[in-house]
Amino acid sequence: MLKFYYHPTSVNARRVWVALLEKQIPFEPILINLDGDQFSEDFTAINPLQRIPVIVDNKLRVVESLAILDYLEAKYPTPSLMPSSADDIAVVRMVEMIAVNELQASMTPLTRLLIGLELDAQKAEIARQRIIAVMQFYESLLDGHSYFVKDSLTLADIVAGILVSALPQFGFSLSAYPSLKAWLEGLEERESWQQTTLSSEMIAAALPSIRKILERRS
Repeated sequence: MLKFYYHPTSVNARRVWVALLEKQIPFEPILINLDGDQFSEDFTAINPLQRIPVIVDNKLRVVESLAILDYLEAKYPTPSLMPSSADDIAVVRMVEMIAVNELQASMTPLTRLLIGLELDAQKAEIARQRIIAVMQFYESLLDGHSYFVKDSLTLADIVAGILVSALPQFGFSLSAYPSLKAWLEGLEERESWQQTTLSSEMIAAALPSIRKILERRS
């Protein structure tokens, strides 16, 4: 059975978790506590980069969430989370890369403010403006549709949706983005979304570990 190394607070791991549930792939979840488990000898032997998620499928080890998603789609193509046309594939890849390279990259420094760490005011404002630019772009792409591609759930919705769902915690409102708001509400109704959503208690319990990780990066 496929092994899935994860922690529920990791957005990178959650995108894989949602995909596994949507594709109904049997898997063994293996919890890696982020207060030190990731540095253990056993886990380092699995991923020398010492981060989650990781999957081990038979003898194949795959690290990095987007690579894992591509592998799952190729190995377990039904139900499909990737369209077949060139235009639609381009949209999926574009949304994914913007989510990771722009949205997530801008949310990371703002996380410092949420947990009481210092952040240069100019850097914070630049991050906020980048997030707003992404929200505006996603709004234009959705244009009233349920999903980014032909009203069918794809990897684009999973990767972007997990990040967008956290934006209100950073003080961003979706009220000015009706397509984005309706799209997220639709995702939140999916069983896979509900199974992987963190409670406020779980988020609060994870804050000390998140603080330590960010402090090490300073």
